[in-house]
Amino acid sequence: MINSLRIAAASTVVVFFLGIALANVVARAPRVVKGILDVILTLPLVLPPTVVGYLLLIALGPRRPVGAWVMDVFGIKLTMAWYAAVFATVVVSFPLMYRTARGAFESFDHDLADAARTLGKSEPWVFWCLKLPCCRGGIVAGAVLAFARALGEYGATSMLCGYTPGVTATVSTTVYQLWRTGDDAGAVRWVLVNLAMSAVVLIAMNLFERRSRLGREGREAS
Repeated sequence: MINSLRIAAASTVVVFFLGIALANVVARAPRVVKGILDVILTLPLVLPPTVVGYLLLIALGPRRPVGAWVMDVFGIKLTMAWYAAVFATVVVSFPLMYRTARGAFESFDHDLADAARTLGKSEPWVFWCLKLPCCRGGIVAGAVLAFARALGEYGATSMLCGYTPGVTATVSTTVYQLWRTGDDAGAVRWVLVNLAMSAVVLIAMNLFERRSRLGREGREAS
């Protein structure tokens, strides 16, 4: 369970900042460029996880250009280690963060940004102090969905880091291995653990959305 949580947390941090940056760029891009970038960035969402895992193996395998270069220069193997699962979960969970953040940015009232600019505010100030706070509901929802997706990832993770108890095993891969070996009681126990963790994540997201909605309604009433 600890391994699953640290993998999901690490990948969520990565996709949080990467998703916000790319969503902001795509939201302001011309229509044709936006369409092309949107297809590329959303593609992992519709690809089977095993296909994503295979493509990552082609890129990061120890005998492949990127993996071999990292191994030669840094002495780090990019596959069959717990952190290899972070690469997999980043790829499969990124579209959820990106699309949610992009939708929030596209619904942002740009008249507010124009008004801030007329008051002499810089572009970084407009983005960090105005745009992000106004879009925080969608951004937080995207981060929570990305975390939940990373927490339950199996296909790409199992291909990239395998299954080694205590090293690369996650809740999802443990469930499969227990089922494969006929340990139904153990598999059910870990399924319940996964259900509990996922439920906590979704409840937290609903509570945040409710709090944000109540706060927004309170400000509008005042």
